[in-house]
Amino acid sequence: MDAFTAGLLQRIKATESDLSRARDEGDDFLVEVEQGELDDLRRLAAEHGVEVRAHSV
Repeated sequence: MDAFTAGLLQRIKATESDLSRARDEGDDFLVEVEQGELDDLRRLAAEHGVEVRAHSV
């Protein structure tokens, strides 16, 4: 796995965690921010052929 792929997957994992925390805390604004970031990261992964495992977030 190259550095780009590893970094991207790590950012996705961290963002999923942040999104889950925001949902648990009931922070609707932060949920929207984190969901947008996650969508962007997943789109970037798809554009570069990086397979992302689906997580329940």
